[in-house]
Amino acid sequence: MLSRVADSIYWMNRYIERAENISRFIDVNLHLMLDMPSGADEQWEPLLNATGDYLAFQERFGAPTRETVVAFLTFDANNPNSIFSCLREARENARTVRQVITAEMWEQINTFYLTIRSVANAGTIPGEPHEFFTGIRMASHLYEGITDATMSHGEGWHFGRLGRLLERANMTSRVLDVMYFNLLPDFHDVGGPVDDVRWTAVLNAGSAFEMYRQRFGPIAPDRVANFLILDREFPRSIHSCVTNADESLHAISNSPIGTSKNSAEANLYKLRSELAGTRIDEIIIGGLHEFLGGIQISLNSVADSIFKTYFALPLPSTTSIPDQETQISTATE
Repeated sequence: MLSRVADSIYWMNRYIERAENISRFIDVNLHLMLDMPSGADEQWEPLLNATGDYLAFQERFGAPTRETVVAFLTFDANNPNSIFSCLREARENARTVRQVITAEMWEQINTFYLTIRSVANAGTIPGEPHEFFTGIRMASHLYEGITDATMSHGEGWHFGRLGRLLERANMTSRVLDVMYFNLLPDFHDVGGPVDDVRWTAVLNAGSAFEMYRQRFGPIAPDRVANFLILDREFPRSIHSCVTNADESLHAISNSPIGTSKNSAEANLYKLRSELAGTRIDEIIIGGLHEFLGGIQISLNSVADSIFKTYFALPLPSTTSIPDQETQISTATE
């Protein structure tokens, strides 16, 4: 598979996953504001911190408000992390690899994008915001299901799965870091009395509330962190995402799990091993914020090494001019 094709499939899935996560964050925050006591201040800055867009937003709009933040994260064409921008980029990547993906995948991405574009052009969310953002999540889930059901589970599928899982792990770590830090800045007080409404919002931000309640029952901050970071069965936990991403990375190189054929595999397996050998009490003692910051650095290193290993074009030789064929790297050896 050509590196440019693998790159497009990888980013196509990352962008769709990012759009889904942002829609969930916005919807959860809107519901949180409704459930908070009368007179409580609305908190929109944490949402911008979770997506990494606070400084860019502040330069353009100043203090965050509900209207400006929702518009910025949903429709703003100049914000590369807005839902509209993510779907625009996903569609463009899909367009360049239409000969590799299935017709059903293309139709779903194209319809998804055109729907959001029409709403963006109208400048307002039709009907209830909850229904609109739920529709975005359902469209993303439909795309994922179509991909799994119609695309051969070979190299292309694994590159797409890899992109989706790394994006999911990154966004889970970000939202947990930001929301946990704002709710309980002193980590020595973990387990103390905390508003259940807010911790329910943390779980809902990761689509984890029902599965958490089945596993643990009453909400407790340390158990919330344990479930979203270390749970091996919940598909949106960081550990589960990293484990499955590691399996796809080894499937691409056709190397055994536990070995490292390249820097991407070495970095991802190191992160997988760290998560497998860590307990939540150790994380809390060492500082949850610091631990999640380290996870984000590790995920960025993995993404960078994947780019260098599979997507980057080789540098031209200083002694000879490569022909056209050798200038195009391949995704696998």
